[in-house]
Amino acid sequence: MRFHLVDAFADQAFSGNTAGVVLLDAPAGERWMQDVAAEFKHPETAFVVTSGEGPAPLRWFTPTVEVALCGHATLATAHVLGGEQTFSTLSGELRCRAEDGWVTLDFPADPPAPVAGAEQDRVARALGGLPVEYLGRGEHDLLAVLRGGADVRGLQPDLDAIADLGPRALIVTAPGDRDGIDMVSRVFGPAVGIDEDPVTGSAHCTLAPYWARRSGRGELVGEQASARGGIVRMDLRGDRVLLAGRAITVASGELHV
Repeated sequence: MRFHLVDAFADQAFSGNTAGVVLLDAPAGERWMQDVAAEFKHPETAFVVTSGEGPAPLRWFTPTVEVALCGHATLATAHVLGGEQTFSTLSGELRCRAEDGWVTLDFPADPPAPVAGAEQDRVARALGGLPVEYLGRGEHDLLAVLRGGADVRGLQPDLDAIADLGPRALIVTAPGDRDGIDMVSRVFGPAVGIDEDPVTGSAHCTLAPYWARRSGRGELVGEQASARGGIVRMDLRGDRVLLAGRAITVASGELHV
């Protein structure tokens, strides 16, 4: 079986978020896929069946668990396969297009519903006491809005406290603080084995509807301000979000087990 290592949401190697992409001739066992993902140790490893007709089955695993939706590993898979692709996933059918150096993902929007009271206080404590201007919950993640980009960039959160919050991850965001950037974010997912995700496509399914409502614009550009960093373009269209980014293949090879 062939595999590729791809830096997604990146315009140069060793930036963005790395994903493993394993090309399968037939569906594989769940335990084997989890073992491969644990061996690779990347935030996500994608397993895609490339034989047969119709939408290609696609699954995603962190080093510790399977997840229902992953943007950067889907982008990496579409980058490896090229052209237009339709994937069958735990989140339904996902359509992608690789063209002119960009990959566009058609994902379901995940607008957050407001959360208040004790939960907001718990999140604020996990973030070192920073005031949380808004707390929302989407299907997968919590969304905490802070006052400014410097607060997001300088965060040193309590990861154990974030893991205890319950959802897959905590997205922390604030208005953009440099030209051409509408919002800045970071994503912490210790509950699923990822202390901080470098760039999280699926988090922008929640970021896009929040910031579109706040700004009055559907087309937005986000910066995920992790150590590796990455840029995600968003275009909110009703209950769908088009996410666009670049990708670079940094290695490929063959699995022997």
